[in-house]
Amino acid sequence: MSPSLLWLRRDLRRADHPALAEASAAGPVAPLFVVDPVLWASSGVPRRAWVAATVLALREDWGGALGVRLGKAGDVVPQVAAEIGATAVHVTGETTPYGTARDAVVRSRLEVPWIETGSAYAVTPGRVGRSDGSAYRVFGAFARAWFEHGWPSPAESGPAKVLEVGSDPAALDLLHRAATEVTLPAAGEASAWRRWAEVLPRLEEYADQRDRPDLDGTSMLSPHLKVGSIHPRSLLADLDLSNHGHRVFATELAWREFYADLLHRAPTSAWADLRPLSMQHDDSPDARDLWQRGHTGYPIVDAGMRQLAETGWMHNRVRMITASFFCKDLHEWWPRGARWFLNQLIDGDVASNSHGWQWTAGTGTDAAPYFRIFNPVLQGKRFDPHGDYVRRWVPELAHLSGATVHEPWRSPDGYAHGYPQRMVDHAAERAESLRRYRGE
Repeated sequence: MSPSLLWLRRDLRRADHPALAEASAAGPVAPLFVVDPVLWASSGVPRRAWVAATVLALREDWGGALGVRLGKAGDVVPQVAAEIGATAVHVTGETTPYGTARDAVVRSRLEVPWIETGSAYAVTPGRVGRSDGSAYRVFGAFARAWFEHGWPSPAESGPAKVLEVGSDPAALDLLHRAATEVTLPAAGEASAWRRWAEVLPRLEEYADQRDRPDLDGTSMLSPHLKVGSIHPRSLLADLDLSNHGHRVFATELAWREFYADLLHRAPTSAWADLRPLSMQHDDSPDARDLWQRGHTGYPIVDAGMRQLAETGWMHNRVRMITASFFCKDLHEWWPRGARWFLNQLIDGDVASNSHGWQWTAGTGTDAAPYFRIFNPVLQGKRFDPHGDYVRRWVPELAHLSGATVHEPWRSPDGYAHGYPQRMVDHAAERAESLRRYRGE
C-alpha cells in the first residue's frame, strides 16, 4: 500500500497530532523534515541548535524513520512525494506569512492531494473574533472570547505504521553539528512532557513567581511550543480552569494565541506598525552592538542580553525591559530589535515576538502605549530584588550584594571589575522619548 507523506514543520511530535492521525487513517505514513536553507541562514546559532536537537530527538523516537532533506521545500517535498509514490501530502496548517506563502508554492507543484489538518494552536487563528468577524485588538476581550470558544480535546494519534524516507547525509550532518554548538535544555517530545510534569503541580507558584527572573518560576515550555514538541491543547487538557494558578497559566497561552490571530489577520504586522506613530528613530549600529552584547551599563538589561546570547532564551519580564530600553532609551525602531530576538531565541515565534515588541514600542495593542517607559533600575529592584539574576549573568558585578547590584554607580567599588559605565542617562532619554512620541 502506498504511503502518505507527512511533512513536519512546527509539529515535531507524535502525540496529539491531528495531521499524523489523518495520515495514519489512510495507511502507512512516511514522515519528512526539510532543512530550509533560507530559514537556516537567517537563524542564530541557538535557534538552529534547538531545531536540530528537536528533529534529531524525534528521529530517534521514530527509530530513524524520519527523513531529513536539505533544500527549498518547493523542490524537496514534491520530489520526495514522487520518489515514494505518496498518495497525498499531509501537513499541520500554517498561518504565518512566510509559512502560508511557502505552502502555496509547494501545493502548486504537487501531483497528489494536499491535506491540512489542525494548527499549532489550541484555537486556529481567525476563529475567535467579534460578532462581525473582525479581529480583537485588545487582549482582555480576545481572552474572554477565546475561553468561551473553547478548544477540542487532544487528538488520538497513537502508533502508526511508519515507512522510512531516505535522508540526505549532508542534512543529517548539518543537524548533528548544529545541535552541539550551544548548551540547551533537553529537547524533544519526552523532555517536553517531563517538564510539564514538573510544572503542573507548581502552577500556584507560577501565578506568583512568573515575573521573577531570579527564580525558576516560568514553565520553560515556550521553546517546546515553538517547535511543536508539545501542543498547547495537551497542556490545556490537564488544567482545571476553576483553579487560579491553572487559569493564569491558560491566560498566558491565550496571549500566544492572541498574537497569532493578529498576525493571521494582519500579515504586514510582522514587521510593520499595527498602529503607526509618527516619530523620529535613531539608527546607531554602535548603540545596537552595545545592547546586543549586554554592555549598556544597566545591569538588568545587560543580564538579559547576556542570558540570550549564551542560552538562546530570556525571561519574559526581562524581554520587556530590554525591549523598552532599545525603543525608548536608545530610540531605535522596534523591528531592528525584534529581528535580533527572533534570530537568537530558541522560542522565537514571529507573531509573539513582533507583537510583543510592538506592545513595548507603543505601536501595537497596548492600552497604555507610548508613555509606558520602563525604568531599568526600578524594574531590576522590583523583579530581581536580591540581585541574584544580575549576579548570575554579569560576573563583573558579582561582588556587589543584594539590590546594590542594580546601581553599581552608587558603590565605591561598583566598577572595580570592568563593568561598563551607563551608555545613556535614563531620565534624559525618557524625557526625549516622550518629546518624540508627542511629535514635538
